[in-house]
Amino acid sequence: MDTSKLMFRDGLMAGERILVTGGGTGLGREMTEAFLKLGATVYICGRRQGKVQETADALMEAHGGKVVAHGCDIRDPEAIKAMVDAIWADGGALTGVVNNAAGNFVSRTEDVSTNGFNSISDIVFKGTFYVTHDIGKRLIEEGKSASFLSILTTWVWNGGPFTVPSAMSKSAINTMTQSLAVEWGRYGLRFNAIAPGLFPTDGMSARLSPGGRGNNSADRTNPMGRHGEMHELANLAVFLMGQGAEWVNGQTIAIDGAGFQANAGNFYQALSPLGDEEWDKMRAMIKGTNAKDKAERTV
Repeated sequence: MDTSKLMFRDGLMAGERILVTGGGTGLGREMTEAFLKLGATVYICGRRQGKVQETADALMEAHGGKVVAHGCDIRDPEAIKAMVDAIWADGGALTGVVNNAAGNFVSRTEDVSTNGFNSISDIVFKGTFYVTHDIGKRLIEEGKSASFLSILTTWVWNGGPFTVPSAMSKSAINTMTQSLAVEWGRYGLRFNAIAPGLFPTDGMSARLSPGGRGNNSADRTNPMGRHGEMHELANLAVFLMGQGAEWVNGQTIAIDGAGFQANAGNFYQALSPLGDEEWDKMRAMIKGTNAKDKAERTV
């Protein structure tokens, strides 16, 4: 990300302590870099300890500051508790949480196995709740305010054909965002979400467009004729997580160049024409990506 395009003043987030789940790669890394550059202490977690540590080291070398990496599988409530205990011991309560960790793949729903469904829902649906619940209870007990931000998609409004497990799970987190904004607002806890359009990352390309587009070239399907730029997402995340936006609560904000309004923002048009042979090829590529990732995990 070109951090010179961040629209906020240096030091804006000094004193902030933010956890970014799935912070080692993709959108999580980009948001982590923005928070760090603006002065926050950032904790990142992921199932691949080596990857999150590599990200922490690279970002601190580039910008200074403090990024702490934790290998943590958010599907495991006990692993979350141990990680959050360590974060609290390293300086006290968090002031912000970004629920970014996710899993997804494209598939005809009739081909989705029970294990495939669970692999997505356990991370996106259950894992996001586990993280939010553990940290939220601590903050309530200590009387501390904080901001929670979840990364969703525009599918929460109109469904996600060929990504049904993810669409179902993210819709549940959208409901959690609205519900806790009301229930826990009295404790000084805010809940918002971002619904990004297409921001190409390696993980997105490997599982949602295997063998297809993955760079930031022109996109004729979008009204603005392009994909999203990382600094644009980072600027919105900083706005929602930083000081000065405390009256924004219970909102899910799309950042997609009006793609959702123009073309539904999902995969129906691109994937509905595909036949068995094309789906077989995509499944094989996705399995290869998953196997590579699994080999790098230490938790």
